[in-house]
Amino acid sequence: MAQASWTHLPSDLPKPVDDGACNHLKGTTVPSTQLPSTAGNNVDLTTLAGLTIIFAYPRTGAPGQVVPDEWNEIPGARGCTPQACSYRDASKEFLELGVSHIFGVSTQDTPYQQEIKERVHLPYQLLSDQKLELVKALKLPTFEFEGDTLIKRLTMAVEDGKIVWVNYPDFPPNESASKVVEWLKTRPQREALSSDAENAMMRNLQKR
Repeated sequence: MAQASWTHLPSDLPKPVDDGACNHLKGTTVPSTQLPSTAGNNVDLTTLAGLTIIFAYPRTGAPGQVVPDEWNEIPGARGCTPQACSYRDASKEFLELGVSHIFGVSTQDTPYQQEIKERVHLPYQLLSDQKLELVKALKLPTFEFEGDTLIKRLTMAVEDGKIVWVNYPDFPPNESASKVVEWLKTRPQREALSSDAENAMMRNLQKR
């Protein structure tokens, strides 16, 4: 068994390959689904104006939980906590680059997600797709582990309800947010954020 640390990334993790499982996503309209949020409400991605960053991850570990060796052997599986922290650390830069919303999504339940959100001080909300509604509607790539269906790591940028950018496979996980920043900086120049959009992003980041 590996050491009980979900924040440390071994240097020899197997790299996932692009199997084409997300080739269909760019240009797709996001479906209307009610995903439970760590804010205590349901989120319908179709109602979100502006630019939304959604990173999907397999699962985060709990404190003291031993990382199975089998988990490390699955390409792209390890690194969900470092990925989540990368978005935490880049959240203010996202605001400056025009992002209105940030969400993480997994098939874990909301109480489990709430624990990791509070433990590592995430300034954004996590969404639970435990019923696989978003997974099925968008045909997101998944894998099975210990009887659970988990989403393969990927990141999507959604603008006014349509997917405009996809990063898959998203590896290494601790560089996930920096890759979004790189993409944001290459986008055509847009007008500065309106005060309403900026205030909305700040409210999203400050919700606990």
